[in-house]
Amino acid sequence: MNVFNRTPNIDTLAKRGVKLTQHIAAAPLCTPSRAAFLTGRYPIRSGMASLHRVGVFLFSASSGGLPTEEITFATLLQQKGYTTALIGKWHLGINCHSHDDYCHHPLNHGFNYFYGIPVNNIRDCKPEHGSVFQRGIKMYLPTMLQITWIALISLAVLHYIGLLRISHRALGFFFLMAAVLIGILLFFFYNFRYLNCFLMRNHSIIQQPWRYENLTQRLTEEAKRFIRRNTDAPFLLFLSYPQVHTALFASQSFRGKSKHGLYGDAVEEMDWSIGQVLQTLDQLNLSMQTLVYFTSDQGAHIEEISSSGEVHGGYNGIYKGGKSTNWEGGIRIPGLLHWPGVLKPDTSIDEPTSNMDIFPTIVKLAGAQQPTDRIIDGHDLMPLLQGTALHSKHEFLFHYCNAYLNAVRWHPRNSTSIWKALFFTPKFSPEGANGCFESHVCFCHGNFVNYHDPPLLFDLSKDPEEKHPLTTETEIHFDEILHAIQQAVANHTQSLATVSNQLSLKNIIWKPWLQPCCSSFLKFCYCNHESQENKDLPAA
Repeated sequence: MNVFNRTPNIDTLAKRGVKLTQHIAAAPLCTPSRAAFLTGRYPIRSGMASLHRVGVFLFSASSGGLPTEEITFATLLQQKGYTTALIGKWHLGINCHSHDDYCHHPLNHGFNYFYGIPVNNIRDCKPEHGSVFQRGIKMYLPTMLQITWIALISLAVLHYIGLLRISHRALGFFFLMAAVLIGILLFFFYNFRYLNCFLMRNHSIIQQPWRYENLTQRLTEEAKRFIRRNTDAPFLLFLSYPQVHTALFASQSFRGKSKHGLYGDAVEEMDWSIGQVLQTLDQLNLSMQTLVYFTSDQGAHIEEISSSGEVHGGYNGIYKGGKSTNWEGGIRIPGLLHWPGVLKPDTSIDEPTSNMDIFPTIVKLAGAQQPTDRIIDGHDLMPLLQGTALHSKHEFLFHYCNAYLNAVRWHPRNSTSIWKALFFTPKFSPEGANGCFESHVCFCHGNFVNYHDPPLLFDLSKDPEEKHPLTTETEIHFDEILHAIQQAVANHTQSLATVSNQLSLKNIIWKPWLQPCCSSFLKFCYCNHESQENKDLPAA
């Protein structure tokens, strides 16, 4: 029973279906986790893992995204005659070379219909809800100003003593370029929500910026209409809520009604939406023919706290850390599957599973062929779900922090133990905290982490909170366990091919010529072409 938030519909999914208690995200961040979910492959294989600090797409006018050569489960089901739809958040890129080539767009990755937000819902999208860039600016702006002033003073000194002659024209040009760059940055961040926070239907922008009023209700109605349009044909619906990612929002009828602030309001409205979808399936007699899967792309973002001190990022229970880390709090996610007449109700499975497993599971159920020209890291879940297999096919799971192998989970076939080795861990700040509150998110390399040699080793079957690292004194097989894990790492590393990095700096920066805009820049990319049927939905 959920003592904080009322979630009767999610609770019903768990009670009437199968609950995966060790369901693991392939990455602790949105973009790489979603890429892995759709392709059944570790994000490192598709180039969807960053070598830098930023591990997700922040701008609509970036050129990176899910590569066209990657195959999603939507593509394979589409080829088998399924009508496919993505309603909600995409976050895997839009364009490559022009503002309308749509190379990374959902319609280019197997979806027949798209209604939703192509990038992400962040605080900067909602007025008076702060900015995700504030801490970064505070961290780096002083350093940048120091470097600039040191360079100017050095040039002035060299010019004064005669070692370097600089014309007034060159100096003026330098200041002009600096002013132009600062102007562009100010323009971009001042107009961030107009440039990045927009709603699309297929290839058309219908609301720029999007309006938060009744947004969850609009997504819900779009999902229900899609189901009703496809009652006589097989369909795939990926309903991807922007909630409960910040910026948080809730309709008037849910605002202030939970016991957990705005976060709880948003959770309860999302639960209502899930109930509406399940009710639609029941009304159309489709429940017995429909597999429903509920999950998240990573753990709660525990550093998300409002200016008034209200928790906006959620709670990870007993698990350590959160989003952006490979402590259990960052990667252990809900895994609920519901299929009346096929899956035994009120079943709990404690074996390690991954969100990558959905790819081979539904591809096989649809009668499609899994690609043979690439490695698929997920495994078909149906034997576990139906009880014909007692153990997960995942003997090893590899946990990446961006493009860096951070940890390995090992579940030996002949053991109840689940070993987890961490090669590095983030430096929490302030010291003693359970997250990186000073930087808002934890990073993956350099001075932001502590490296461990030998790796930290835990037995998650006995220590799920990761409080007590094992040693040669406390675990007799310590060296053997680490040797087996290191061998698995070597085999896994050999299976990786070199691919173009979609989250390189050149692929994630804002490129004005790629900027989607429903009007002219002179009108600040503003429009509201939302359909009348959605406009008529009550805000309350």
